[in-house]
Amino acid sequence: MKLIGNKFAALALSGSIAAVFGGAVAHAADYPDKPIRVIVPFAPGGSTDIVARIVSQEMSQILGQPLVIENKGGAGGAIGAQEAARAKPDGYTLSIATVSTMAVNKACRPDDLPYDPLKDFVPVTNFANVPNVIEVNPKFPAKNFKDFLKVLKDNPGKYSYGSSGTCGVLHLFGEAFRLATGADIVHVPYKGSGPAVTDAVGGQIEVLFDNLPSSMAQIQAGNLRAMAIAWPERLESLKDVPTLEEEGYPQLNQPAWYGLLAPTGTPQDIIVKLHAAASEALKNPKVIEALEKQGAAPSGNTPEEFGKEIQEQYDWAHDVVKQGNIKLE
Repeated sequence: MKLIGNKFAALALSGSIAAVFGGAVAHAADYPDKPIRVIVPFAPGGSTDIVARIVSQEMSQILGQPLVIENKGGAGGAIGAQEAARAKPDGYTLSIATVSTMAVNKACRPDDLPYDPLKDFVPVTNFANVPNVIEVNPKFPAKNFKDFLKVLKDNPGKYSYGSSGTCGVLHLFGEAFRLATGADIVHVPYKGSGPAVTDAVGGQIEVLFDNLPSSMAQIQAGNLRAMAIAWPERLESLKDVPTLEEEGYPQLNQPAWYGLLAPTGTPQDIIVKLHAAASEALKNPKVIEALEKQGAAPSGNTPEEFGKEIQEQYDWAHDVVKQGNIKLE
């Protein structure tokens, strides 16, 4: 995917994160000497929350101070991201990046988003890549993706799908699905994947567009039925579930990611120390196993590499919104 030539992309591709900090003098020898707050911009129980807790728990052991998760859901992650963007850049308030907060929100709200995803944050690392999944309540009258699509097309406007929130990546995933397939399905936004999963299991909504970690346990328990996943290949844990590319929709076959951010202006040596701790945590066999059980693949890439991933998804989100002429309230 072609990168656009803005300041963030230039910094991400430069091979040096030092330019972000404007020559700030930093002394991280004693960092951290108190607990670190980590803002998760979605409700507890969703994929963002699950991945953040798995990795931050191990980072706490490495850094010698607790990383305290604080859930700040709402507005597709914008409420939490805004608070994180305004935090003091001293390494003691971090946040979790998602495709929603770093790409989709700006595409949906180009004029009034209260933070700039490409200017207000410094990337630390991508924690993990995760599949997106389309799933249904077991009472939905379809057992496979082909029949699922036929039911939707035969019943325009009858069925509703849940997502983690308006202007979230899963909302845009759902809208991209509608554009690609021509299916008429009604969006129901939630304040995070956790509440949406609960209602999908309970039958209040028939269809759910989700990241796999927050739904995996319910799928494996038979409380939700996966129709297809967005991932390069079928998962060992869900061998019977096809990828969207297999079903003829390669444009929808994009996974999601969750990573660590610091506010712009955070000293470089603190970023380096945080990256080192995250990288070490993501090599721990217990962390890898815990993530893989959720269907997530550990990353731990460099700040520069994560910056490129953010830029690519930023471009994708803007393209989908423009091509579909999507108007989001």
